[in-house]
Amino acid sequence: MSRTRVIAGIALIALFVAAGIGYVSWKASTASAGAGTQSSTLDLSRAGTMLYVDRSSTVRQLLRDRPDQVVGTGPKCQRVYAAAGTLGCLRSNAVPMSAELDIYRDGDLSDSATSLHVWGDPSRVRVSADGRLVGWTVFRVGDSYLKQGAFSTTAGIFDLSNGAHYGSLEDFTTLVDGGPYRAEDLNFWGVTFLKDDTTFYATMASKGRTWLLRGDLRTREMTPLRENVECPSVSPDQTRIAYKYRTGNRWRLHVLNLATGADHPLAETAHIDDQAIWLDDQTVAYGKNDGSGPAVFTVPADGSGAPRRLLAGSSPVPL
Repeated sequence: MSRTRVIAGIALIALFVAAGIGYVSWKASTASAGAGTQSSTLDLSRAGTMLYVDRSSTVRQLLRDRPDQVVGTGPKCQRVYAAAGTLGCLRSNAVPMSAELDIYRDGDLSDSATSLHVWGDPSRVRVSADGRLVGWTVFRVGDSYLKQGAFSTTAGIFDLSNGAHYGSLEDFTTLVDGGPYRAEDLNFWGVTFLKDDTTFYATMASKGRTWLLRGDLRTREMTPLRENVECPSVSPDQTRIAYKYRTGNRWRLHVLNLATGADHPLAETAHIDDQAIWLDDQTVAYGKNDGSGPAVFTVPADGSGAPRRLLAGSSPVPL
Protein backbone atom coordinates (compact mmCIF):
# COMPACT_ATOMS: atom_id res chain seq x y z
CA MET A 1 0.00 0.00 0.00
CA SER A 2 1.43 3.42 -0.95
CA ARG A 3 2.27 6.13 1.57
CA THR A 4 -0.27 8.41 -0.17
CA ARG A 5 -3.14 5.98 0.42
CA VAL A 6 -2.09 5.41 4.05
CA ILE A 7 -2.09 9.15 4.76
CA ALA A 8 -5.44 9.60 3.01
CA GLY A 9 -6.88 6.69 4.96
CA ILE A 10 -5.74 8.17 8.29
CA ALA A 11 -7.32 11.49 7.36
CA LEU A 12 -10.60 9.81 6.48
CA ILE A 13 -10.61 7.83 9.72
CA ALA A 14 -10.18 11.07 11.64
CA LEU A 15 -13.08 12.55 9.67
CA PHE A 16 -15.31 9.59 10.49
CA VAL A 17 -14.45 9.78 14.19
CA ALA A 18 -15.27 13.49 14.21
CA ALA A 19 -18.57 12.77 12.51
CA GLY A 20 -19.43 9.86 14.78
CA ILE A 21 -21.65 11.84 17.12
CA GLY A 22 -23.56 13.20 14.15
CA TYR A 23 -24.00 9.69 12.76
CA VAL A 24 -25.32 8.33 16.06
CA SER A 25 -27.78 11.22 16.29
CA TRP A 26 -28.86 10.66 12.68
CA LYS A 27 -29.33 6.94 13.24
CA ALA A 28 -31.42 7.56 16.34
CA SER A 29 -33.56 10.16 14.63
CA THR A 30 -34.24 7.97 11.59
CA ALA A 31 -35.15 5.04 13.82
CA SER A 32 -37.57 7.11 15.88
CA ALA A 33 -39.09 8.64 12.76
CA GLY A 34 -39.57 5.25 11.13
CA ALA A 35 -37.30 6.19 8.21
CA GLY A 36 -36.49 2.53 7.67
CA THR A 37 -39.52 0.61 6.46
CA GLN A 38 -42.08 0.73 9.24
CA SER A 39 -44.73 2.01 6.84
CA SER A 40 -43.63 -0.06 3.86
CA THR A 41 -46.35 -1.42 1.64
CA LEU A 42 -44.07 -3.27 -0.78
CA ASP A 43 -45.04 -6.81 -1.74
CA LEU A 44 -41.91 -8.51 -3.10
CA SER A 45 -43.89 -11.63 -4.03
CA ARG A 46 -46.28 -9.79 -6.33
CA ALA A 47 -45.60 -10.89 -9.90
CA GLY A 48 -46.02 -8.49 -12.78
CA THR A 49 -44.62 -5.58 -10.81
CA MET A 50 -41.35 -3.72 -10.59
CA LEU A 51 -39.54 -1.47 -8.13
CA TYR A 52 -37.75 1.79 -8.79
CA VAL A 53 -36.37 4.77 -6.85
CA ASP A 54 -38.31 7.98 -7.43
CA ARG A 55 -36.70 11.41 -7.57
CA SER A 56 -37.14 11.84 -3.82
CA SER A 57 -35.12 8.62 -3.23
CA THR A 58 -38.21 6.65 -2.15
CA VAL A 59 -38.64 3.08 -3.38
CA ARG A 60 -41.93 2.61 -5.25
CA GLN A 61 -43.63 -0.51 -6.61
CA LEU A 62 -45.74 -0.32 -9.73
CA LEU A 63 -47.46 -2.55 -12.26
CA ARG A 64 -45.23 -3.52 -15.17
CA ASP A 65 -47.98 -2.95 -17.73
CA ARG A 66 -49.25 0.18 -15.94
CA PRO A 67 -46.16 2.20 -14.93
CA ASP A 68 -48.43 5.09 -13.90
CA GLN A 69 -50.05 2.96 -11.17
CA VAL A 70 -48.04 2.75 -7.93
CA VAL A 71 -49.08 -0.19 -5.75
CA GLY A 72 -46.50 0.05 -2.95
CA THR A 73 -44.05 2.35 -1.19
CA GLY A 74 -40.86 1.41 0.63
CA PRO A 75 -37.71 2.82 2.26
CA LYS A 76 -35.45 5.66 1.21
CA CYS A 77 -32.61 4.36 -0.98
CA GLN A 78 -30.23 5.71 -3.60
CA ARG A 79 -30.02 2.28 -5.23
CA VAL A 80 -32.26 -0.76 -4.78
CA TYR A 81 -32.48 -4.33 -6.02
CA ALA A 82 -34.66 -7.30 -5.05
CA ALA A 83 -35.01 -10.99 -5.88
CA ALA A 84 -36.69 -13.98 -4.23
CA GLY A 85 -37.90 -11.93 -1.27
CA THR A 86 -34.53 -10.30 -0.54
CA LEU A 87 -34.23 -6.54 -0.96
CA GLY A 88 -30.94 -4.63 -0.89
CA CYS A 89 -31.21 -0.90 -0.13
CA LEU A 90 -28.03 1.12 -0.57
CA ARG A 91 -28.22 4.63 0.85
CA SER A 92 -26.02 7.47 2.06
CA ASN A 93 -25.85 8.36 5.73
CA ALA A 94 -24.80 11.44 7.66
CA VAL A 95 -21.07 10.63 7.68
CA PRO A 96 -19.30 11.98 4.53
CA MET A 97 -18.41 9.29 1.98
CA SER A 98 -20.23 6.64 4.02
CA ALA A 99 -23.24 4.50 3.20
CA GLU A 100 -25.39 1.72 4.59
CA LEU A 101 -26.52 -1.41 2.84
CA ASP A 102 -29.74 -2.58 4.51
CA ILE A 103 -30.76 -6.10 3.49
CA TYR A 104 -34.32 -7.30 4.08
CA ARG A 105 -35.23 -10.99 3.79
CA ASP A 106 -38.30 -13.13 3.13
CA GLY A 107 -40.31 -10.12 2.05
CA ASP A 108 -40.29 -8.76 5.61
CA LEU A 109 -39.57 -5.04 5.43
CA SER A 110 -40.65 -4.24 8.98
CA ASP A 111 -37.00 -4.30 10.03
CA SER A 112 -33.64 -4.85 8.30
CA ALA A 113 -32.26 -8.37 8.63
CA THR A 114 -28.71 -7.16 8.05
CA SER A 115 -27.18 -3.69 7.98
CA LEU A 116 -23.67 -3.26 6.57
CA HIS A 117 -21.70 -0.04 6.83
CA VAL A 118 -19.70 0.63 3.67
CA TRP A 119 -17.14 3.36 3.08
CA GLY A 120 -18.15 5.40 0.03
CA ASP A 121 -21.08 6.89 -1.85
CA PRO A 122 -23.81 4.54 -3.18
CA SER A 123 -23.32 3.41 -6.77
CA ARG A 124 -24.68 -0.10 -7.53
CA VAL A 125 -26.43 -2.98 -5.76
CA ARG A 126 -27.42 -6.45 -6.97
CA VAL A 127 -29.11 -9.54 -5.47
CA SER A 128 -28.67 -13.08 -6.80
CA ALA A 129 -31.69 -14.79 -8.35
CA ASP A 130 -32.43 -16.86 -5.22
CA GLY A 131 -31.92 -13.92 -2.84
CA ARG A 132 -28.84 -15.42 -1.18
CA LEU A 133 -26.03 -13.10 -2.36
CA VAL A 134 -25.91 -9.32 -2.31
CA GLY A 135 -23.27 -7.34 -4.17
CA TRP A 136 -22.63 -3.61 -4.05
CA THR A 137 -20.39 -0.87 -5.43
CA VAL A 138 -19.47 2.46 -3.85
CA PHE A 139 -17.53 5.49 -5.04
CA ARG A 140 -14.65 6.67 -2.88
CA VAL A 141 -12.36 9.67 -2.66
CA GLY A 142 -9.07 9.90 -0.81
CA ASP A 143 -7.68 6.53 -1.89
CA SER A 144 -7.49 7.07 -5.66
CA TYR A 145 -4.14 6.49 -7.34
CA LEU A 146 -5.16 8.59 -10.32
CA LYS A 147 -4.92 12.12 -8.99
CA GLN A 148 -5.81 14.08 -5.90
CA GLY A 149 -9.57 14.40 -5.47
CA ALA A 150 -10.34 11.72 -8.07
CA PHE A 151 -12.89 8.99 -7.43
CA SER A 152 -12.15 5.32 -7.13
CA THR A 153 -14.59 2.45 -6.80
CA THR A 154 -14.79 -0.69 -4.72
CA ALA A 155 -17.19 -3.62 -4.74
CA GLY A 156 -18.10 -6.28 -2.19
CA ILE A 157 -20.28 -9.38 -1.76
CA PHE A 158 -22.23 -10.70 1.25
CA ASP A 159 -23.71 -14.21 1.61
CA LEU A 160 -26.95 -14.21 3.61
CA SER A 161 -27.03 -18.01 3.95
CA ASN A 162 -23.97 -18.18 6.20
CA GLY A 163 -23.12 -14.55 7.02
CA ALA A 164 -19.93 -14.67 4.96
CA HIS A 165 -18.66 -11.17 4.18
CA TYR A 166 -16.32 -11.50 1.20
CA GLY A 167 -15.08 -7.94 1.70
CA SER A 168 -13.70 -5.96 -1.20
CA LEU A 169 -12.95 -7.60 -4.53
CA GLU A 170 -9.49 -6.07 -4.08
CA ASP A 171 -8.93 -8.93 -1.61
CA PHE A 172 -9.62 -11.55 -4.30
CA THR A 173 -6.90 -12.85 -6.64
CA THR A 174 -7.16 -11.73 -10.26
CA LEU A 175 -5.37 -14.19 -12.55
CA VAL A 176 -3.85 -12.78 -15.74
CA ASP A 177 -1.67 -14.95 -18.02
CA GLY A 178 -1.62 -17.68 -15.39
CA GLY A 179 -0.49 -15.55 -12.48
CA PRO A 180 -1.81 -12.95 -10.03
CA TYR A 181 -2.23 -9.45 -11.43
CA ARG A 182 -0.87 -6.84 -9.05
CA ALA A 183 -1.17 -3.10 -9.51
CA GLU A 184 -1.75 -0.16 -7.18
CA ASP A 185 -4.52 1.39 -9.26
CA LEU A 186 -7.06 -1.47 -9.24
CA ASN A 187 -10.74 -0.50 -9.18
CA PHE A 188 -13.73 -2.89 -9.18
CA TRP A 189 -17.44 -2.27 -9.74
CA GLY A 190 -20.70 -3.61 -11.16
CA VAL A 191 -21.21 -7.07 -9.62
CA THR A 192 -23.77 -9.42 -11.23
CA PHE A 193 -24.48 -13.08 -10.38
CA LEU A 194 -25.17 -16.38 -12.11
CA LYS A 195 -27.79 -18.66 -10.58
CA ASP A 196 -25.26 -21.13 -9.15
CA ASP A 197 -24.48 -18.77 -6.20
CA THR A 198 -20.79 -19.25 -6.95
CA THR A 199 -20.08 -17.48 -10.21
CA PHE A 200 -20.23 -13.72 -10.60
CA TYR A 201 -19.11 -11.10 -13.09
CA ALA A 202 -17.67 -7.66 -12.38
CA THR A 203 -15.57 -4.89 -13.93
CA MET A 204 -11.90 -4.28 -13.19
CA ALA A 205 -10.00 -1.15 -14.23
CA SER A 206 -6.23 -0.66 -14.20
CA LYS A 207 -3.75 1.44 -16.16
CA GLY A 208 -6.46 3.01 -18.31
CA ARG A 209 -8.02 -0.34 -19.32
CA THR A 210 -11.16 -2.15 -18.20
CA TRP A 211 -11.97 -5.87 -18.21
CA LEU A 212 -14.96 -8.12 -17.72
CA LEU A 213 -14.05 -10.48 -14.87
CA ARG A 214 -15.53 -13.90 -14.15
CA GLY A 215 -15.22 -14.66 -10.45
CA ASP A 216 -15.56 -17.76 -8.27
CA LEU A 217 -16.59 -17.34 -4.63
CA ARG A 218 -15.20 -20.74 -3.65
CA THR A 219 -11.66 -20.03 -4.81
CA ARG A 220 -11.85 -16.23 -4.39
CA GLU A 221 -10.30 -15.92 -7.83
CA MET A 222 -11.26 -13.81 -10.84
CA THR A 223 -10.24 -14.14 -14.48
CA PRO A 224 -10.48 -11.44 -17.18
CA LEU A 225 -12.62 -12.52 -20.15
CA ARG A 226 -12.85 -9.48 -22.38
CA GLU A 227 -11.69 -5.87 -22.44
CA ASN A 228 -13.77 -2.70 -22.55
CA VAL A 229 -16.76 -4.24 -20.74
CA GLU A 230 -18.17 -2.16 -17.87
CA CYS A 231 -21.13 -2.63 -15.49
CA PRO A 232 -22.14 -6.14 -16.64
CA SER A 233 -25.70 -7.40 -16.09
CA VAL A 234 -26.54 -11.08 -16.68
CA SER A 235 -29.75 -11.83 -18.59
CA PRO A 236 -32.49 -13.94 -16.93
CA ASP A 237 -31.66 -16.88 -19.23
CA GLN A 238 -27.97 -16.60 -18.16
CA THR A 239 -26.72 -16.50 -21.76
CA ARG A 240 -25.95 -12.80 -22.29
CA ILE A 241 -24.56 -9.76 -20.57
CA ALA A 242 -25.75 -6.20 -21.08
CA TYR A 243 -22.92 -3.75 -20.48
CA LYS A 244 -21.45 -0.33 -21.20
CA TYR A 245 -18.93 -0.11 -24.04
CA ARG A 246 -16.55 2.84 -23.79
CA THR A 247 -15.65 4.92 -26.80
CA GLY A 248 -13.53 7.88 -25.72
CA ASN A 249 -15.42 9.51 -22.85
CA ARG A 250 -18.78 8.03 -23.80
CA TRP A 251 -20.47 4.74 -22.94
CA ARG A 252 -22.93 2.95 -25.18
CA LEU A 253 -25.07 -0.01 -24.14
CA HIS A 254 -24.14 -3.34 -25.74
CA VAL A 255 -25.15 -6.98 -25.30
CA LEU A 256 -22.56 -9.77 -25.28
CA ASN A 257 -23.35 -13.45 -25.95
CA LEU A 258 -21.34 -15.39 -23.36
CA ALA A 259 -21.17 -18.60 -25.41
CA THR A 260 -20.26 -17.22 -28.82
CA GLY A 261 -18.61 -13.91 -27.98
CA ALA A 262 -20.93 -12.14 -30.44
CA ASP A 263 -21.59 -8.55 -29.47
CA HIS A 264 -23.98 -5.86 -30.68
CA PRO A 265 -24.90 -2.30 -29.69
CA LEU A 266 -28.41 -1.47 -28.53
CA ALA A 267 -30.61 1.15 -30.17
CA GLU A 268 -29.90 3.64 -27.36
CA THR A 269 -27.12 5.84 -28.77
CA ALA A 270 -26.92 8.31 -25.87
CA HIS A 271 -24.13 8.31 -23.31
CA ILE A 272 -25.29 5.95 -20.51
CA ASP A 273 -23.62 5.78 -17.11
CA ASP A 274 -25.64 3.07 -15.39
CA GLN A 275 -25.61 -0.67 -14.73
CA ALA A 276 -28.49 -1.77 -16.92
CA ILE A 277 -30.95 -4.44 -15.79
CA TRP A 278 -33.08 -6.93 -17.72
CA LEU A 279 -36.83 -6.52 -17.33
CA ASP A 280 -37.10 -9.85 -19.17
CA ASP A 281 -35.05 -11.78 -21.74
CA GLN A 282 -36.05 -9.35 -24.47
CA THR A 283 -35.88 -5.96 -22.72
CA VAL A 284 -33.10 -3.95 -21.09
CA ALA A 285 -33.83 -1.04 -18.72
CA TYR A 286 -31.45 1.68 -17.59
CA GLY A 287 -31.31 5.18 -16.18
CA LYS A 288 -30.45 8.46 -17.91
CA ASN A 289 -31.37 12.12 -17.59
CA ASP A 290 -34.42 13.04 -19.65
CA GLY A 291 -33.79 16.78 -19.39
CA SER A 292 -35.81 17.23 -16.22
CA GLY A 293 -33.98 14.72 -14.05
CA PRO A 294 -33.23 10.98 -13.77
CA ALA A 295 -35.58 8.72 -15.71
CA VAL A 296 -35.88 5.02 -16.54
CA PHE A 297 -35.78 4.01 -20.20
CA THR A 298 -36.15 0.64 -21.92
CA VAL A 299 -34.79 -0.72 -25.19
CA PRO A 300 -35.00 -4.11 -26.97
CA ALA A 301 -32.08 -6.40 -26.15
CA ASP A 302 -31.58 -7.56 -29.75
CA GLY A 303 -30.49 -4.14 -31.01
CA SER A 304 -33.75 -3.36 -32.77
CA GLY A 305 -36.40 -0.76 -32.00
CA ALA A 306 -35.82 2.51 -30.19
CA PRO A 307 -35.46 3.73 -26.59
CA ARG A 308 -38.71 4.31 -24.70
CA ARG A 309 -39.10 6.43 -21.57
CA LEU A 310 -40.84 4.43 -18.86
CA LEU A 311 -40.97 6.73 -15.83
CA ALA A 312 -39.23 9.46 -13.81
CA GLY A 313 -36.74 7.90 -11.41
CA SER A 314 -33.89 5.38 -11.36
CA SER A 315 -32.75 1.91 -10.26
CA PRO A 316 -35.50 -0.22 -11.90
CA VAL A 317 -35.99 -3.77 -10.59
CA PRO A 318 -38.34 -6.40 -12.09
CA LEU A 319 -40.14 -8.72 -9.65
